[in-house]
Amino acid sequence: MNILKRTYYIALFLSVFLFACQSSNDRVTAKPNFPAPPVDMGAIKLTYTDTNSAEWKLIAHRLDSFYAIQARAGFNGSVLIGYKGKVLYEKYVGYSNRSMGVPLSPDNAVQLASVSKTFTGAAVLYLHQNKYIDIDKPVNEYLKSFPYPDITVRMLLCHRSGLSNYWNWLPKYYKSSAPIYNDQVMELMAKHKPAVEFRANSRFKYCNSNYLVLASLIEEVTEMSFSDFLSNYIFKPLGMTHSFVFDPSKGLPANATVSYQGGYTPFPNDYRDGVYGDKGIYSTVEDMYRWDQSFYQNKFLSNETLELAYGPCSFERPGVKNYGLGWRMMCYPDGYKIIYHNGWWHGNNTCFYRFIKDNFTIIVLGNKLSNGIYRQPPVLYSIVKSTDTVSGFDDGAE
Repeated sequence: MNILKRTYYIALFLSVFLFACQSSNDRVTAKPNFPAPPVDMGAIKLTYTDTNSAEWKLIAHRLDSFYAIQARAGFNGSVLIGYKGKVLYEKYVGYSNRSMGVPLSPDNAVQLASVSKTFTGAAVLYLHQNKYIDIDKPVNEYLKSFPYPDITVRMLLCHRSGLSNYWNWLPKYYKSSAPIYNDQVMELMAKHKPAVEFRANSRFKYCNSNYLVLASLIEEVTEMSFSDFLSNYIFKPLGMTHSFVFDPSKGLPANATVSYQGGYTPFPNDYRDGVYGDKGIYSTVEDMYRWDQSFYQNKFLSNETLELAYGPCSFERPGVKNYGLGWRMMCYPDGYKIIYHNGWWHGNNTCFYRFIKDNFTIIVLGNKLSNGIYRQPPVLYSIVKSTDTVSGFDDGAE
């Protein structure tokens, strides 16, 4: 694709974009034959770019001007832009807790919503990479009560299972307002076997049930809670000190942000907040940049496994958009890929864009409901890297 054509695609996607939108159990120890957590995976230390050049000062001024406008429009969140392992720009706008006058800071963790799926998917691929599971085996080889024998682990990862979203059928069988956890949802699934929406692997449909099941699979195989596995095998080794899986029975730690509706009214928790894997992870932009950089350094997954994760899995619809194993992506005819995920849950809107060929990353985590957050990444891109041959963004929440 020549530069003129790519410039056209940049303009096209920007214009289109601007019009769019602890587990409850007590399993905490690994089974005897499962490897202990890495003693030192090599915590990723953040470094910062030189901001003294005139060129960079101009870019930083433009970014600050953009976020001054966003703040007036109601944006409340944190932003990080990284390039080749260095932080180019980091910004905190608004409040972690408005009623207490606590401003957002690097320590304040935000609910990642569906960006949590990048961790769930990677954890499953880690087990596959180390031969504790085979993603092409049926799920019920690992979860014996799983009532759909034709669905494989891979189909869950790439949203081709046909499962119905648990949000749709759970109210029929669960009448309490108390938080429900994965084990309970899996029991209800086994008992009632909600109808699938289509034949397994016949098409793509994004579905949160897939990643709920995957989190339960991780717990079954490792005999650890999902929270403990992520903490011991990802968060602590990588130095992600402000990241955790939310357990509503324990409440939020002091560093977590309040989730707000548009008018700074806090979003109440509901019974689905106990479910994890599809959502439920809190993190910061700095920790998310450590997560991003871990893939370039093969801290957690090998290159071979990453190629598996970044491979598009659905081709029923033409176009550049696709889904791999835990990642949304845009795949261009010349081989260029953008690997990303967006999220929405309660008042949290999140964007995680990875231009993997360039090692260029945009992370936006908002804790006050605003679909406008999904329109920020293309503007940030145009300010920082408009001269590069990178194009394409998505405006969908999940």
